[in-house]
Amino acid sequence: MIPRYTRPEMAAIWEVDNKFRIMLEVETLAAEAMEQSGIIPTGVSKALRERGNFNAERIDEIEREVKHDVIAFLTNVAEYVGEEARFMHQGMTSSDVLDTTFAVQLKQSAELLIADLDKVLAALKKRILEHKDTLCIGRSHGIHAEPTTFGVKLAGHYAAFARAKKRLEAAKQEVSVCAISGAVGTFATVDPDVEAYVADKLGLEPETVSTQVIPRDRHAMFFAVMGVIASSIENLAIEIRHLQRTEVREAEEFFSKGQKGSSAMPHKRNPILTENLTGQARVIRAAVIPAMENVALWHERDISHSSVERFIAPDTCVALDFALNRLANVIENLLIYPERMMANLERMGGLVFSQRTLLALTQAGISRENSYSLVQRNAMKVWESDGKITLRDLIEQDAEISGKLDKAALDKIFDYSAYTKHAETIINRALEK
Repeated sequence: MIPRYTRPEMAAIWEVDNKFRIMLEVETLAAEAMEQSGIIPTGVSKALRERGNFNAERIDEIEREVKHDVIAFLTNVAEYVGEEARFMHQGMTSSDVLDTTFAVQLKQSAELLIADLDKVLAALKKRILEHKDTLCIGRSHGIHAEPTTFGVKLAGHYAAFARAKKRLEAAKQEVSVCAISGAVGTFATVDPDVEAYVADKLGLEPETVSTQVIPRDRHAMFFAVMGVIASSIENLAIEIRHLQRTEVREAEEFFSKGQKGSSAMPHKRNPILTENLTGQARVIRAAVIPAMENVALWHERDISHSSVERFIAPDTCVALDFALNRLANVIENLLIYPERMMANLERMGGLVFSQRTLLALTQAGISRENSYSLVQRNAMKVWESDGKITLRDLIEQDAEISGKLDKAALDKIFDYSAYTKHAETIINRALEK
């Protein structure tokens, strides 16, 4: 976890002390359940509650000798608890503690990430409503296509993040499972009621078949969802980066007083935040393939997944948490220039109305193929003039077209309201999801 890109709320979930606290809670809850069933003497869980503690440095010291992280943890806890500690971890295996703890950490992370998505959605909604009727050019292949509104443009991104939230909620549910089933998952040494009790207390569900470890297809889906969210972040980041280009300049990141864009060029205002988000997205997506490869384990278990998860779980959750919060901030403070949007929209002399002209000609009795040719021959002249002449002027001078379309028809064709009349419907579809 790199401090530069780490928020304390997410970092706290993956700090080693939080992991050990959860592990101690798992052991304590298991002891409570075993006491209720008469498997261990009454008082063990009380001793764990009152005296149970750990020291991360001491655990590391013990692990250097025993070469086993869970044994090192249990040994250190026993140093605090005393006699009752001999009944701790009764019938359990290391994965019971580690995988259940991992589930709690992933659940905690998912809850924070869902709250982050809510921030992004709220920021987008505000800007969508603010610019629902703000005309701008829509582009395909990076080339002017037809008009849209900036609100509609943002509504597409809102819908993507609304889908992301649903996927993450489902992924959270999928990884929120508890496995306390003993060696190779047969419950030979620990009763299923213990697993059910611990799961209920931790807000988890018992794993269907744990085979000693929780199946990693659950975790693969979790990381895959985070990868898709990262791609949605990058999609919006790239849009903003494009709009900030000097030649476009329809929107730009907020540039604060005293901020400097270049060590060499005092005039520079660069899209550094969204460029950073593009980079963050690459790192987050990089975790998806290792998570997928973790699904295939030898027989009932091996630990080839373990080292991978020690890297990708904290780093990916921290990176996505940071990226979502940065994106929400970018959207909230985004500088938007409607006048420049209109200037860009009109820059190509009304070429954006070519399809409406084509359709009007087909309605007037000309075949689609001939209508296309008539409009295109005039459109290419406008294109080659770089918008210095207008499509409407050329159409009015073209006898084959003007004979079919009078002034009233052309007024209707060259009317921007056609592109905004359903904007509210589109936006409402997005916001209602």
